Amino acid sequence: MHKIRRKTLGFVLWSVLLGGCAGYPLTPEKPAEQPVRTAVTHPQPLVSRATKSNRLEASVSHTRMGESAPPVHDDLWDRIRAGFSLPALDNQYVKYYERWYQTRSDYMQRVVERARRYLFYIVEEVEKRGMPTEIALLPGIESAFKPTAYSRAHAAGLWQFIPSTGRHYGLKQNWWYDGRRDVVRATQAALNYLEKLNKEFDGDWFHALAAYNAGEKRVHKAIAYNRKRGRDSSFTNLRLKAETRRYVPKLIALKNIVLDPARYGLRLDRIGNQKFFAEVDTKSQVDLSVISELAGIPHSELRKLNPAFRRWATDPHGPHSLLVPVTNHQHVQSKIAVLAPEKRMRWLRHRIRRGDTLSTIARRYGVTIGAIKTTNKMRGTYIREGRDLLIPVSQRRYAAAGRTNRRSTVNRSAGGGAMVYQVRSGDTLWAIAQRHDVYVRQLARWNAIHVNDVLRLGQKILIYQN
Repeated sequence: MHKIRRKTLGFVLWSVLLGGCAGYPLTPEKPAEQPVRTAVTHPQPLVSRATKSNRLEASVSHTRMGESAPPVHDDLWDRIRAGFSLPALDNQYVKYYERWYQTRSDYMQRVVERARRYLFYIVEEVEKRGMPTEIALLPGIESAFKPTAYSRAHAAGLWQFIPSTGRHYGLKQNWWYDGRRDVVRATQAALNYLEKLNKEFDGDWFHALAAYNAGEKRVHKAIAYNRKRGRDSSFTNLRLKAETRRYVPKLIALKNIVLDPARYGLRLDRIGNQKFFAEVDTKSQVDLSVISELAGIPHSELRKLNPAFRRWATDPHGPHSLLVPVTNHQHVQSKIAVLAPEKRMRWLRHRIRRGDTLSTIARRYGVTIGAIKTTNKMRGTYIREGRDLLIPVSQRRYAAAGRTNRRSTVNRSAGGGAMVYQVRSGDTLWAIAQRHDVYVRQLARWNAIHVNDVLRLGQKILIYQN
């Protein structure tokens, strides 16, 4: 009898303890946190390694005891709300930005539409690290989820890395590729940086977020200033620049909007709680237009998923990977696997003439000297008259060159309609265009050159006449 009572009592206590460990609410309709209109003077971290462990234990315990698992959200917004854990904050800046978002429903709709491609991946990575899911909204205030965003301070990408910080966190930047705009790599770098800041500021997320905006030295200096004078060193009491004082409240205001959009007269379009993109291995450099045609993916969509590639093709030195819609992943991977090396890029053949240098050739075709050297496996810059160079070019320039060649052949055979002009000393495209009553952009298109290219003495320019 006593044994039965002890077991019963033990079962009840074990059930109570398990109930206290669960980290997520069981009903997605009731968010874990409602906006509380009270000021917070000492924000404390609410998500820690222990919390992650508790959530795991709770999940395992549900399985052991035959209970239902925590709910799987169909709408990504519900999943984000369930992970909110930053302290409430109520000040003039929070109220200001709540009104700001509230009166800009069109802006919010554009932000949500852009976020649709990237938000699931960001939420997944934030949750893996046990971070508050408010962090997943940070690109909303940094870049409005625009991966090509560029600021006056030369910050770029979803997470707005400046060049030096980007390089410090392993984000490659060159003529072909800017890792600060890479959705996957920049997200990893940003979360690494935020984790480091959170640890540096003893788990205070408000201090960490302020440091992400202003730099850790400024926030440390502001904290030291207050402590030296016996003042409160919580975020709201620090002497910081206006932009940083508004930065955390802006995120909290966005969090409040997401938590209860109806309260502000807004509606957030549903985002499916599922993968939007997947990564494919290209093995080597590849023209984005080639992939677009192979996979039947609109070129604009491929660009939105791969904004890090600044030119028409991937970086010849890597990364050799592309993001594609998850529905196209297997198809694209199989197509790339059998794509012949000579079909991965589009090339023009340039015959080296007297006076040519790598610099003038690069300017003419709108590429870098490095791109020409890499393509032609050159060590130095010496070139010889009469030899050919392969020039990697965009689809547009390739097509323009093809049109020029076709027109040239037709007009020569017709015996009229076109002439060849030989460049003389002092000539410019503008002067030649004026002399022959055509537009500069027409000359450039007919000759597959750029309007700003420097002309070479003796260079032949094809001119079509009405």
